[in-house]
Amino acid sequence: MKDTILIAATIQDTILIAATILGAMLGAVLAWLFLRQRTAAAVAESEARLHSAHADEKLGLSKNLATAEANDSAARARVADLQREAGERERALDELRRTKGEADTRLAALGMQISEERQQATEKLALLDDAQKKLTDAFHALSAQALQKNNASFLELAKSALGQFQEKASGDLAQKQQAIAELLKPVRESLARVDTQMNEIEKTRAGAYEGLIAQVKSLGETQQQLRGETGRLASVLRSTGARGRWGEIQLRRVVELAGMQDHCDFYEQQSADGEAGRLRPDMLVKMPGGKTIVVDSKVPFSAYDRAISANDDVIRIAAYREHAQAVREHIKALSAKSYWEQFGEAPEFVVLFLPAETFFGAAVEHDPELIEFSAEKNVMLTTPMTLIALLRAVHYGWRQEKLAENAKQISDLGAELYERLSKLGDHFAKVGKNLGNAVDAYNDATRSLETRVFVTARKFKDLHAANGGKAIEEAKPLEQTARSLQAPELLAGGSSETPEQNAE
Repeated sequence: MKDTILIAATIQDTILIAATILGAMLGAVLAWLFLRQRTAAAVAESEARLHSAHADEKLGLSKNLATAEANDSAARARVADLQREAGERERALDELRRTKGEADTRLAALGMQISEERQQATEKLALLDDAQKKLTDAFHALSAQALQKNNASFLELAKSALGQFQEKASGDLAQKQQAIAELLKPVRESLARVDTQMNEIEKTRAGAYEGLIAQVKSLGETQQQLRGETGRLASVLRSTGARGRWGEIQLRRVVELAGMQDHCDFYEQQSADGEAGRLRPDMLVKMPGGKTIVVDSKVPFSAYDRAISANDDVIRIAAYREHAQAVREHIKALSAKSYWEQFGEAPEFVVLFLPAETFFGAAVEHDPELIEFSAEKNVMLTTPMTLIALLRAVHYGWRQEKLAENAKQISDLGAELYERLSKLGDHFAKVGKNLGNAVDAYNDATRSLETRVFVTARKFKDLHAANGGKAIEEAKPLEQTARSLQAPELLAGGSSETPEQNAE
């Protein structure tokens, strides 16, 4: 029993030991596997790191190698350039050395040549000095002898030359005098003409002065007469009836100067009934289209007469202002009459005629607002000159009216002429058609004559029955036709058929 227990215990211990050993072995195996796995991962990671580092290092080395190769190529090219440049500089230095040697040689040769030439020049100067001395001595000797010998001949030669010069100078002087005379001849003639003209001008001036004096005297006499006439006119114009008649005469003269009397388109002393009684304008000017311009003539003379007769400036100015006020009152009176409402188709203004320019000038001078005042009152201030311009404008309108009437008559005549030309075209077309028919009939007759009559008649000659008579000539047809009308005016109302078409 004890043995069994011992055996069992031993077996248990053995199993326990075996299990322990097996567990230890299993743990060792597991630890080895774990360590192996970690070691493999670490090795793989290390290999990856080494591979990456190797790749980076290889890439860097490749770049550095490419850079080094490029730098090496550039350095080699630079070295080649430097070597080539050094060779060129060496050759240039050799050339400079050779040139310097040649220059040194030339300089030495030139120095020697200059020394020789300087020595030769010194010798030549010495020879020249010696020769100059000898020549001076010889010249002195010869000049003394020549002077003594040639004094007489020189004097004779001088006299001869002087005589020739004098003769030549005399001839030249005569020619120059003649040339100067020729040049001065036109000047003398011009001066003579100027003198003649001056004399004529002087005579004319004297005559003009005499005539001017006579005209001044005549002007003085005329002025005296004018003063007398003015005085008489002033005395006459002091009468109201005379002033009115004079204004009408001036008005009629203005109308005659404007050329309106030939057309009989103005009427004097016409009257009309208005609110203020019977209205009587001095003149009615008829305009084209039935229009009428009313003209009223006023002669404000009393104050103006006192102004021109006054010797005191204050009185004169006061009279002129009274004259301007009288004109203003006339304007008010004419505006109140409203002539344009009484005469049909009249413009809304009336013409106030002042028979003298001085009346208007004096009034406007002492009443500068007079023109604006008259325009506001629908009154047109006129003088002989301005009324002539107005009437000539109306006359021009009548001329245009006449031209318009003439143009209407010309238009009617043109239409009538056009119609007659159209009928004439019809007649010409008929004549052409008939001519074409006549030509066609003639050609038919010639064909019949040639083919039916002359053929038989010519046989008489072949049979000697014509007794030597004249041969029958061939009857040729007409190939010309009447020319057709081309103008559209002549064809407007005529037939469109041509003679050729009619012949067909």
